[in-house]
Amino acid sequence: MYDLIIIGMGISGISAAIYAKRANLKVLMIEGSAPGGTLNKITNVENYPGISSISGPDFAFNLFTKVQELEIEYKIEEVTDIITDTKTIKTKNNVYQAKNILIATGRRPKLLGLDKEETLLGKGISTCALCDGALYKNKEVAVIGGGSSALAESIHLSKLVKKVYLIHRREEFRGEDTLVEEVKNTNNIELILNNEIKELKEENDILSGLILKDGQELNVSALFIYIGFIPNTSFIENSDIKLDKGYIIVDKDGATNISGIYASGDVTKKDTYQLINAASEGALASIKISENI
Repeated sequence: MYDLIIIGMGISGISAAIYAKRANLKVLMIEGSAPGGTLNKITNVENYPGISSISGPDFAFNLFTKVQELEIEYKIEEVTDIITDTKTIKTKNNVYQAKNILIATGRRPKLLGLDKEETLLGKGISTCALCDGALYKNKEVAVIGGGSSALAESIHLSKLVKKVYLIHRREEFRGEDTLVEEVKNTNNIELILNNEIKELKEENDILSGLILKDGQELNVSALFIYIGFIPNTSFIENSDIKLDKGYIIVDKDGATNISGIYASGDVTKKDTYQLINAASEGALASIKISENI
């Protein structure tokens, strides 16, 4: 039996694992995809203390390197269920048991809900400019969203493509002021405000353009969606862990309403979603767990 099983290997989960290992706990990490989580889809990190600028994938690699250096056990498996009373975790292939569980599964991009949207994912529609931006060199693309992610990725794309249409349903952006100013001062970014996408155009099963709410048509080769997130909690929706719109409710120590089950990072209900507080939440939860063992 493990002292602690951490579900998720993003910055929050890895921070928790580092503190747990240094506290001499028997710890296991389980990740359903790539170590680093959302970091793998971030172009640049420039707001983390001690780091001037680093690409998201490089930051993720550095975190994973620390996991390997400390010889922290990990499995690449998808968790399908948690049995809360016995602290049992089920994956598609195995069953694990622990004294404590920390859920640090983060969140994923929200889609628009338009016809043909899911079938066009990877065929002109993307949620990762870092992953797919280079495919559209010297072409026209669109970004939809009004937060820091939409702004930052528009700037990234502007260095690769011919033109970026940044579509936002409101007049004002919600992102960081420095990003807003940079977007406004980038010549090949055109702002389309107070507007929304009404319809997706496709040709030969590939995105060929957009029709906006006001009837305007944009003949773009790609659409990058940054309109918010959905917490990765589908595997606990039928459990007795308390949720708020899918996000896990925790106290100041990261504890849920179930004894021995904790959560940290972007999967939790909170006001601020930043790398720095995700890391600190994972560390704090791990410290509290080690104090109680």
